[in-house]
Amino acid sequence: MTPAQKQEVIEVLKEKFSQYNNFYITDTESLNAGQTSTLRRHCFDKQVEMTVAKNTLIRKALESLDSEKYAGIIDSLHNVTALMFSESPKEPALIISSFRKANNGEKPLLKAAFINGDIFVGDNQLTALTNIKTKNELIGEVIGLLQSPAKRVIAALLHNAEKGGEATATEAAAPEAPAAEAPQAPEAPATDAPAADAPAAE
Repeated sequence: MTPAQKQEVIEVLKEKFSQYNNFYITDTESLNAGQTSTLRRHCFDKQVEMTVAKNTLIRKALESLDSEKYAGIIDSLHNVTALMFSESPKEPALIISSFRKANNGEKPLLKAAFINGDIFVGDNQLTALTNIKTKNELIGEVIGLLQSPAKRVIAALLHNAEKGGEATATEAAAPEAPAAEAPQAPEAPATDAPAADAPAAE
């Protein structure tokens, strides 16, 4: 590779490091061509960009951007390195984990990861990275928490409204009790008609 070609690769890498807030440094040295191709396909399916580059070029690209910021990443550059760039902080970790299970192996090995300004060094960080909450997941949880009290209030109001409606319907359906009749006063006995005049004595 000519100096011009090397510089071109460095510039491309710098652009990628500046573009993505999340990237993983992995060791793919023991993977054969077929496994590497399968890994690339998994990355492509999950919108993760996988790039293999020489450590010296990766180091120069990072140092030219901010050697202090990427110090932990630079220290992990050894053996064969494959970079995984992703908008999701945990998607590369999920890909690595599932790939290992499918192949009953320990590669690709996680050397380091840069996640929204934080650096995770070592393969023992992989499990933690698979459990990182994405931005959308965090937003969903916050919305759920905010909606929870409102949902309880609405549910209570609906419940009360339904109970009120049932009572009204029950009252409407119940036949009206007949009005109690006022007790009637007993009828006064009829007065005897005046007796006929007795015949005059002869």
